[in-house]
Amino acid sequence: MATKPGILTEWPWASLGNFKYLLLAPFAGHSIYSFFMGKDESRRDISYIFILVYLLMRMVHHQMWISLSRYRTAKGDNRILDRSIEFDQVDRERNWDDQIMLNGVVFYIGYLMFTQTHHLPLWRIDGIIITALMHTGPVEFLYYWFHRALHHHFLYSRYHSHHHSSIVTQPHTAVIHPFAEIVIYYLLFFIPIVVTLFTGTSSIASIGAYAIYLDFMNLMGHCNFELIPKWMFSIFPPLKYLMYTPSFHSLHHTQFRTNYSLYMPMYDYLYGTVDKSSDTLYEKSLEREAESPDVVHLTHLTTPESIYHLRLGFASLASKPHASKWYLWLMWPITLWSFLITWIYGHTFVVERNLFRNLKIQTWAIPKYSIQYFMRWQRDTINNLIEEAIMEADQKGIKVLSLGLLNQEMQQNNNVELYVRSHPQLKVKVVDGSSLAVAIVLNSIPKGTSQVVLRGHFSKVAYSIVLALCQGGIQVMLDGKEYKRLKAMLNPEAATNLIPSKSYASNIWLVGDGLSKDEQLKAPKGTLFIPFSQFPTRKARKDCFYFTTPAMTVPKHFENVDSCENWLPRRVMNASRIAGILHALEGWNENECGNMTFDIEKVWKASLQHGFSPLTMPSATESKA
Repeated sequence: MATKPGILTEWPWASLGNFKYLLLAPFAGHSIYSFFMGKDESRRDISYIFILVYLLMRMVHHQMWISLSRYRTAKGDNRILDRSIEFDQVDRERNWDDQIMLNGVVFYIGYLMFTQTHHLPLWRIDGIIITALMHTGPVEFLYYWFHRALHHHFLYSRYHSHHHSSIVTQPHTAVIHPFAEIVIYYLLFFIPIVVTLFTGTSSIASIGAYAIYLDFMNLMGHCNFELIPKWMFSIFPPLKYLMYTPSFHSLHHTQFRTNYSLYMPMYDYLYGTVDKSSDTLYEKSLEREAESPDVVHLTHLTTPESIYHLRLGFASLASKPHASKWYLWLMWPITLWSFLITWIYGHTFVVERNLFRNLKIQTWAIPKYSIQYFMRWQRDTINNLIEEAIMEADQKGIKVLSLGLLNQEMQQNNNVELYVRSHPQLKVKVVDGSSLAVAIVLNSIPKGTSQVVLRGHFSKVAYSIVLALCQGGIQVMLDGKEYKRLKAMLNPEAATNLIPSKSYASNIWLVGDGLSKDEQLKAPKGTLFIPFSQFPTRKARKDCFYFTTPAMTVPKHFENVDSCENWLPRRVMNASRIAGILHALEGWNENECGNMTFDIEKVWKASLQHGFSPLTMPSATESKA
C-alpha cells in the first residue's frame, strides 16, 4: 500500500480473493461456446477465442520469468542487487495477476462493443509498423513524463511509492501498482491498438506481438539479473537508446530520480536523466560469476505437487506452509511432466540463498520425490546424487553441507558416512543435524514431566532421546521391540526408567514415522504429540496437540527469507538446516552423519547464543486436523 493511499488505490475485486476469476467466466464461456458450438461456421471468430488463449499465455509467461529470476538470483551469476527479499514483499506482490484480470475485462468488453475488433486478419504488415511507431513516439514519450510526475511527492506518496517499496525487484514487481496507476498505464498502452483498429490496419499478429513485447520487456526489466549480452550493443550501437536492460531499470529502484523511461532509454538521454553509473553497473553485472556459499543445505522434493510450493514455483504458495490445494489437481499434466523429468534429470539445483551476518547459505535440491527414496532400485541413483553434491561442495570450497529430510535416513546416511570416511581429504563437513534434533525434542517436553510414551519407527534420533531421558530420570514407555537393545546401552540406574509397556496413559507422546491413526486414538484427551521424525505426524485427533517436527525460529538478522520450508511456519527452519549453519559459525571441524554425533547440550547452547529460538507450544486451533 502507498504511504498515503489516494483514491482508486484498491482494486475493484480485492474483496473477492481467488473468486475474482469468476468475473471472466461468462466472457470466456461465451467465447468458447460461440467458437466451438455455434451453428454458423462463417460467424466463428478466432479473434474472440484468442483473448482467452492470450490471457492464459500471459499467466504462463509471468510465471516463467518469476521462476527463472528466482533461480538465477539464488545462484548469483549476473545478479544485480544483493539486498534481501522478505515475506512483506511477497505479500505485497501477491496480486500480480490483477492486471491480467483487468486486461481480460477490457479486451472482452472492447470486443463486444466495437465491431472493428471482429474477424481480424492474422497478419498485416502496415498495422505492425504503425504499432511500432506509435509505441516509440506517443507511448514512450507520454509514459516518461507521467512517470516523472509520479515521482512528485504528492503522487508518489499516494500511488507510486507502493511500487517502489520493492527495492530489490522481481519480475512480478513490474505490475504491482495501485488500480488508478495501472488504468493510466493501460490507457497509454492501448494507444497503438486503438489507432490500428480505427484505421483498419489491425491484426491478431500486431495486437498479440505488441502485448508479448510489453510483457517481455516489463518482466525482463525487473528480474534482478543481467541477461542482455554486450555483443548486441556492439553490433547495433543505437540499440542502447531503444532497449533498456535489467541493470538500467534496477538503478531507478535504488536511485529513484534517474532512468525514468519505459523500455526505450532515449528519452532519459534526451532530457538528461540517465544515471551515470548505468554502463558500469551493466558491465559489472554481466561479469559477475555464480556465488560460492559457505553452507549448503541438501534437500529434495516431497509430494508431486511440492514443485508449486518451492521457492522457484508459485511465490504465494511458497510463502505459506505446504498444504494441499484442490486447484493444483487441475494442473496434473504439468505435475506428471515434472515427475517424469525427475527420472531423467540427474543433477541437484539451487533453490534458495540466505545470509546470516557474513555467512553465505544456499539450499540445493535433489530432483527426486519422497516416494522415490523408498524404491530400492532408485537407492543407488540417489546415493550417487548425494555423493556428487558432496564432491561439488568440496570443489567449491564450501565449509559445511547439511543433509535434509530423507537424505539423512539410515539407508542413505550410512552410505554417506562410509563415503566420507573413505575420502579423508574432503574439507567440506557433512552434518545431519541429529544432535540438534534431539536437543529440540528434549526441550519441547514440558517441565515437570515424569513419564513419556515413545511410538513410531525408531531412528538414530530416537535412540539418543531415550538415552537422554532415562539418564535424566524420566520414564520412557516402549512397546518392547527395542527394549533389549536400549537397555544394554544404559547403566543399571538409568535402565530402571526404561519400561517395556503398551500403556498409553501418559499425555506426552514422542512419535516417529509410522504412527498409526489407531494408536493416536488410544491417547488420552489433551495429549501432546512431539515428533522426532523428519516428516510431521498425520493429525487424527481434534482434542490433542501436535508439535511440529524438530525446528526453531530463525533470528531477525537471518536475511532473504521469503518462503516457508515445507510444512513449517514462516521464519522457522528444521534442525538439520540450522545445524549446518551452527557448524560453520562455530567452526567445528567434525562430521555428523551415520553414527557420528555431537554433544547435545553444546549444540543446544550454540543455537540459543546465535539467536535461534524454540517454538512455542501449539494452541488448540493450530493442532486441529
